[in-house]
Amino acid sequence: MGSIVRKAAMAGPVLAVALVVSGCASIATNRGYIIDETLFAAVQPGLDNQQSVRETLGQPTMISQFGDPVWYYISSRTEQAPFSQPRIEQHNVFAVQFDEAGNVISTDRSGMEQVARIDPENDTTPTLGRERGFLEDLFGNIGTVGGAGPGAAGGGGR
Repeated sequence: MGSIVRKAAMAGPVLAVALVVSGCASIATNRGYIIDETLFAAVQPGLDNQQSVRETLGQPTMISQFGDPVWYYISSRTEQAPFSQPRIEQHNVFAVQFDEAGNVISTDRSGMEQVARIDPENDTTPTLGRERGFLEDLFGNIGTVGGAGPGAAGGGGR
């Protein structure tokens, strides 16, 4: 019976360490289009059109609004460590450009080299104008509501 108690006493710390270590693991999330290299290779300029691309790759993630039609298939893989912001680890964009008739002109791939990492300067957005304090915000309109102004009776607005 003593060996059972010792085994249980040793299993407790091991279990606690396992729980702590598993809680520190990063969480990976896939977003957007699921990449299939075989399907991307099947899209050929000069051979395919919009209908065949839609049948092969499915609905695009985004379609260009200006110039020649371009369909974008976008995917990202992010990882997030505990108590931190998600970080993009993998990013792929597959672009299919069409001519006026809807035939494929070209295909292009880009990845992490096109991702811009933005580091905001502050938590506030600078605005033009003067700084107002709490009391001025609270009591600033006293006497201005209902006062005579342009267009009010007796205000000379005519």
